[in-house]
Amino acid sequence: MTSSITKRIVLAIAAGACTLAVSGAGASAQSFPTQPLRIVVPLAPGGPIDLVTRAMAEHLSAALKQPVVVENRPGAAGNIGAEAVVKSAPDGHTLLATLGTSLSVNPHVYAKMPIDPLRDLKPVLNMASTSQMLVVHPSVPVNSLAEFIAFAKKEPISYAHAGHGSPGHLAMEYFRLETGLPVMAPVPYRGNAPLVTDLIGGQVKVGFVATAGVVQHVRTGRLKGFAVSSKERSGLAPDIPTVAESGYPDFNFLTYFILLAPSGTPEETLATLEREARKALVTDDLRKKFAQQDVTILGTGAKETAALIKSEYDLWKNVAKDANMKID
Repeated sequence: MTSSITKRIVLAIAAGACTLAVSGAGASAQSFPTQPLRIVVPLAPGGPIDLVTRAMAEHLSAALKQPVVVENRPGAAGNIGAEAVVKSAPDGHTLLATLGTSLSVNPHVYAKMPIDPLRDLKPVLNMASTSQMLVVHPSVPVNSLAEFIAFAKKEPISYAHAGHGSPGHLAMEYFRLETGLPVMAPVPYRGNAPLVTDLIGGQVKVGFVATAGVVQHVRTGRLKGFAVSSKERSGLAPDIPTVAESGYPDFNFLTYFILLAPSGTPEETLATLEREARKALVTDDLRKKFAQQDVTILGTGAKETAALIKSEYDLWKNVAKDANMKID
């Protein structure tokens, strides 16, 4: 009798322990978030990725019932902010919202990379994308993309970009290689605003610039717009053809806005972030709002985003080598 009672007690204790273990694991998985979230944007405030991230953060905060703070940490084409996130605790409370080019291009351009994006970061969501437009000053005696390419093959020409590793820098080097143009001298600026000012003034003659930043100047005739970098025409400038439809069908350059977490973040937490971030971002209101800025809201999931980063990484390995794009 005593043995039977003892056996039942042991079994009851064991069953209780298992129940506690299972409920404890469930509670742990469901407890995220336990504190405010921080999203690091490694660029200056006010740009398209900053605005998209802040709009998403507002809705995400309401869904997760925690404050979501956006922190700008610009520098080194996104490397400074990315390093800060990689060094944070992998618990989902610190995230990175960065340009896809920072992940796919920087490792092939910077001689000293503080992180390995493929190893140290886990994609959560591809938030959005935007295009670039090839523009030239009206003094350049050409009126189409084909005429510009022919002109640039005969005449030495320099181009403006908003800093080494910026989308305009990368788009032009990719374009140059695809079209067979000779080496063109880059003129770096600190951001798009002074670059556009000098393009309009004629101090520089050509550049790939964010479509939203130059479309009004093309409409007024202060600049000529010859092509957009995306596969499809921009809703802001439907009369401007794409590079792809102008004779270079493989050309496609988009700037992606990607949300990531440090590697080691629990899968349950990543799944929660992906689900809630997509709900926060993919709304009719935000789609309409950002379409006016040539930003296409995507909300692509983690698996597809990881495949995109890897394919872009492989592409830019070759482009960076061919264009001799190196930064010490």
